[in-house]
Amino acid sequence: MPKQSDVLTADYLVKVAEEFGTPVYIYHAEKIKTQYEKLQKAFQKSDTRFFYACKALTNINILKYINSLGCGLDTVSIQEVQLGLKAGFDPKNIIFTPNCVDLQEIIAAKQLGVIINIDNISILEQFGNQFGDSYPICIRLNPHIMAGGNFKISTGHVDSKFGISIHQMRHIERIVKSTKLKVTGLHMHTGSEIKDVDVFLRGVEIMFEMAEHFPDLQSIDLGSGFKVAYQQGDPETDIDLLGKKLTEAFNKFSAKHERPLQLWFEPGKFLVSQCGYFVVKANVIKQTTATVFVGVNSGFNHLIRPMFYDAFHLIRNISNPKGTERIYTVVGNICETDTFGWDRKINEVREGDFLVFYNAGAYGFEMSSNFNSRLKPAEVLVKDGKAQLIRRRDTIDDLLRNQIELA
Repeated sequence: MPKQSDVLTADYLVKVAEEFGTPVYIYHAEKIKTQYEKLQKAFQKSDTRFFYACKALTNINILKYINSLGCGLDTVSIQEVQLGLKAGFDPKNIIFTPNCVDLQEIIAAKQLGVIINIDNISILEQFGNQFGDSYPICIRLNPHIMAGGNFKISTGHVDSKFGISIHQMRHIERIVKSTKLKVTGLHMHTGSEIKDVDVFLRGVEIMFEMAEHFPDLQSIDLGSGFKVAYQQGDPETDIDLLGKKLTEAFNKFSAKHERPLQLWFEPGKFLVSQCGYFVVKANVIKQTTATVFVGVNSGFNHLIRPMFYDAFHLIRNISNPKGTERIYTVVGNICETDTFGWDRKINEVREGDFLVFYNAGAYGFEMSSNFNSRLKPAEVLVKDGKAQLIRRRDTIDDLLRNQIELA
């Protein structure tokens, strides 16, 4: 059983790995609940709604659990919309914020009745010409704020493909006026892993200025990007301070303009990152003239974040937690450089030991692939102390399922 309500112990992870095999993603439901309740508490004095950014992790069981908490859903593709509906989300609680899609995908979302967030002038004009004021929409703006822990996840700067520039407001206004579009929400998202609360405050001040142009406005969506700790001493977004500051800002705006606006957020990583544990097996200990490698039965086909974002994941030996610490470089079994961590202090690793990667709930399985024709891992959900398989491990048949073998 877990040691605490939202923490899985090493012994428990070993048992799950032995039962379901490795590599395996293990998610802890109670940790998701803890994170969601942190948000609710921080913003309890404001009219705030949260929509889970499901691109982080879309297993249908995770979606159902998050829906049961009362959270909404943020989607970026029509397929995510369809998954959300299948998981039981009310269309009115689903935001659809795609980018670089054609009008047909936007129309498909409209037919499903979800909240549509348009992020470019072309689609805004096409949608307005076809539907006018018959279907309210939101507009995603680019505030030209550089933020985030990595350029690849910074989305609000001047060179970003996301959103309509705030400097194109006159163009937006002309389209809205000529097509009679009803704009009920404004949206911005500057990036991920934002530590500085002031980034959100700068963003909301820009949104307040933009709000003056839209008389039907009901909500301002600040996206997300809350930073979570990946190792001891890592800074995090101060959620309580953010809640306090934004509540003050929204109350001040409402008092001045007699126009209450709802505050929206789209947390993804914040909700599911720390709920996830990725357990692998040490296949081989390989010593070279300079390095001792631990080669595991996984690779960047299962967890690409360290290679793609230079992301840090704490790695521990859960089979030998009291062993003498040694220096290892942990690598995968893919025929490319797939280093999970250089020169890590880990309790002595023996071939056959289980290693765990922490904070693996967000963009782990979701970004996995079948590169090298390797099989995708299993997924397990732990809820109320019970571990259940929520995705079986791939088989060779899964690799061939959609291929057409010619005679």
